[in-house]
Amino acid sequence: MRVFLNPGHAPGGNPDPGASNRITGLRECDVAKNIADLVEKYLVAAGVDVVGNLQSDSLYKVVSTSNNLGADVFISIHCNAFNEMANGTEVWHYHTSRDGKKLAECIQRQIVDSLGTTDRGAKGAVPHTDNSLYVLNYTDAVSALVECAFIDNPTDEELLRTRQDDFARAIARGVTDYELEVG
Repeated sequence: MRVFLNPGHAPGGNPDPGASNRITGLRECDVAKNIADLVEKYLVAAGVDVVGNLQSDSLYKVVSTSNNLGADVFISIHCNAFNEMANGTEVWHYHTSRDGKKLAECIQRQIVDSLGTTDRGAKGAVPHTDNSLYVLNYTDAVSALVECAFIDNPTDEELLRTRQDDFARAIARGVTDYELEVG
């Protein structure tokens, strides 16, 4: 299995750091990159072929690179934000992809079980709607977009700040669980 990782938003936050916590200053781009680098380490240690780990402000470049490298699985890593009260983990997949749903469910289960985050579920992204996610629509690989937790929620922010390694281990286990299920 060939895996491509995409930490969300622009490297170094320029021009787009993604969501942030207005009190602590924790930025999505930094959390996503740290977690993706750790996921890569754990997948490689498990014998999984990681063919890319690209953070870019160009989603076209991200998708094209993954497609050109022939990735079988594409994982985009993010932090959610809404109103400082919403919390939990959700993992998105392309709405009609059965394998994408399985992948999303495996990752969702591992994060919720490991970190005790609120289970917001695996969700299908429908093209040309408010929840349409570019990378899920245009990536050839089975894909999932992981919203680890809400960076603007104080409890979730603490998890994102102090337990990045646990998020990474959970995502990596979700990927290997998926490989065993479809294998």
